[in-house]
Parts: sequence; structure tokens; C-alpha cells
Amino acid sequence: MKLLEDRIKKEGQALSETVLKVDSFINHQVDSEFMDALGRDFAEHFKDAGITKVFTIESSGIAPALMTAKHLNVPMVILKKQTSKILNGNVYQTRITSFTKGTSYELTLFADYIQPEDRILLIDDFLANGEAAMGASRIITESGATLAGIGILIEKSFQRGRKRLEEAGHRVYSQARIKRLDAGVIEFLAEDAPVTDVEENE
Repeated sequence: MKLLEDRIKKEGQALSETVLKVDSFINHQVDSEFMDALGRDFAEHFKDAGITKVFTIESSGIAPALMTAKHLNVPMVILKKQTSKILNGNVYQTRITSFTKGTSYELTLFADYIQPEDRILLIDDFLANGEAAMGASRIITESGATLAGIGILIEKSFQRGRKRLEEAGHRVYSQARIKRLDAGVIEFLAEDAPVTDVEENE
């Protein structure tokens, strides 16, 4: 998506071979009009998938997920990264390990917010190793619902996340695909480029 790529070129900061800083418009300060445009693009891409709910994982995916849900005219549901005292009892949970941060957490969903007939679109800001998306997939599958698509703002195509998700049978659409990062260097991959050899670690 040229709009996102252009914004990354203008404001994004490549700090290393794996770290891209986009907090001025995506995950710290949020440009609401820009998020609306991204949400519209996701909604257009998945308009024929029969989406009934948009899911995201707190917290950086909330803004684009909300705008996507708005344009699809469906509810948005936030998967929690820790167990709330309110979410006791009837919940779905799975453990997620963040290779980037070196931490683990329980991904949690209150069972009332998903039904077996739901067709879910998962929206997230970054895709690297794919651990979070795979965790969300486990919860959705356990509930009996269908993960009908995964929308990603920024995909680190040199890491194994997309390959992992596609091998699991998921439909993945990334608005910006990063071919290579280095200090001060950001190279993009074409939207329809095939997944080839990638690194096995984040």
C-alpha cells in the first residue's frame, strides 16, 4: 500500500536489522485520519470474506482494527494480554511468547464475545515471527469460529511470520512488506511477492 510505504519512508526510523520505529503515527502518537484510510483499505481487501467481527491484540493494533471494523460495520474485539479480574470464568486463553521482548503472557478472550458462526478478521500492527497471530488463531479455533483473514500494517518479510501463517492455511494481507532493515535503511517488498527464505529467529 503506497500510502503506508510513503509514510514509513517519511517518518519511520530503521534502528537496526530488526527494529523499525513508527511511533510518531502508529503505536504511540496515532494519526486518526491515516488510520481511517488504512482501515478502509483492509475493509476493501476483505469485503468478500463474510467478516462478522474484527479482532486485535492490545494495544498497538486497536486503532487500525477499530477503523477496519467501522468500515466493515461490525464489532471490534480486543484480545487481552493478561487476565482481568472481571474476565473470570468463561474465557479462552493461550500462552504467547514474544521472541522480540523475551517475555510471555496469557492471551485472553471472554467467551461471550465470540460465537461458532463468527468469521473473524485479525488486525495487527506488525508481523515478524507470527507468534501473536498464531496464538489468536488457537483461541479462535478453540471457540469453533473461523479465522477468515489476517491484516497486517507492517510485515517484516525477512522473518518467518508470514510463511508460518500461510503454511497454517491463513489468508494474510500486509499493507507494507519490509524486505530489509538496517540502521537508516528501509527496503520494501512488492505486495504480491512470494515468501522465500527467511530468518528463523527474530
